[in-house]
Amino acid sequence: MGSINKLKSMLLATLAPSFSGNWLLDGIHAIPRIICGLLLTIDFGSPKFGLPWTDPERNLKLFQVPEWFVSDVSEFGFPFSFAPGFFAWMAAAAEGLGGLLLALGLATRTSAFFIVCTMLVAIFYQKWGDVLQQGAWPILPALSFLWVALYSMSLGSGRFGADYWIHKGLRKD
Repeated sequence: MGSINKLKSMLLATLAPSFSGNWLLDGIHAIPRIICGLLLTIDFGSPKFGLPWTDPERNLKLFQVPEWFVSDVSEFGFPFSFAPGFFAWMAAAAEGLGGLLLALGLATRTSAFFIVCTMLVAIFYQKWGDVLQQGAWPILPALSFLWVALYSMSLGSGRFGADYWIHKGLRKD
């Protein structure tokens, strides 16, 4: 029974959202998380990852990653060239599924961590050369998702997310 209590306390700590006593401030806190999560899953994740809302013309099965993305990831060098299929799948899942979880406020800290890792790779392995040639514009989407994921990783879902309700329910037991 002791290990179940330890597991429950770890889960509670991971899900515990930070929120103010003010509903308006909590709502303002949720807006960037929800918008960025939806943009990440719909606009950035679904072209690289087979999801129910992926454009059918992409011919991707559920959770499938296109070969062009695996090829892009393999060009990043070591360690990505060692297992490009794995890293491409993880990045696409972080954007596609992680964005959805971020928007819902479900497993917020965990999904935000994977989004942070993915955006750091996108910034330094994919977009950094573009910045040196074209200025900051090519890097702004990845930076924006990085900042929102960083604050979501530290604050959790807040009051307007599934983690809040799960945490509240687990605390009662």
